[in-house]
Amino acid sequence: MVRRNEQRRAALVDAAIEVLARDGARGLTFRAVDAEAAVPAGTASNYFANRDELLTQAGARVYERLQPDEATLARQRTAGRDLETYTELMRELVGRVASFRTGYLAFLELRLEATRRPALRTVLTERVRADMDANVAYHEASGLPGDAMAVRLLMLTLNWLIVEQLTLPDLLSQEERDQLVAAAVERIVGAGEDRGGPAPAS
Repeated sequence: MVRRNEQRRAALVDAAIEVLARDGARGLTFRAVDAEAAVPAGTASNYFANRDELLTQAGARVYERLQPDEATLARQRTAGRDLETYTELMRELVGRVASFRTGYLAFLELRLEATRRPALRTVLTERVRADMDANVAYHEASGLPGDAMAVRLLMLTLNWLIVEQLTLPDLLSQEERDQLVAAAVERIVGAGEDRGGPAPAS
């Protein structure tokens, strides 16, 4: 029974993500979530104490679903350690995140809502910071070129590229996006290496 409840809760949070992406934070109601999840009216209110709890759990769920699968991680572990490989990894990252369109749009809605809800802002700040720290730690252990500052700059740069792709898809072609990813890696990571930045781990 507990397992079934966990599955139902996850389905409701996934439905909340879809509602956020489609209707925005103001459209996120228990009734809308019930309808999206195709469950009886009143189901969501049995699982979540209030709308704030639903919002914060939606934010956490987006991050869960954006994590790379084991096959992707295994491929990354065996990849090369040069700038060209780094560029391909970043292109893959942009593509993977952008492919979860509703999740990323829902997360943008949550970030806007966080400007009005201190509790949500606290949760998102902690989650985004943990994600940034995890990316830096993974990078430093991987032996890829560049330092922690380069990782953070790339994250910020590529996040906005993803925003452009999802909100104004006709602004840039796929070729232009690929070129921008390559330029970001070269100028942020490569420039640091040229200045005598940290050498890749052996």
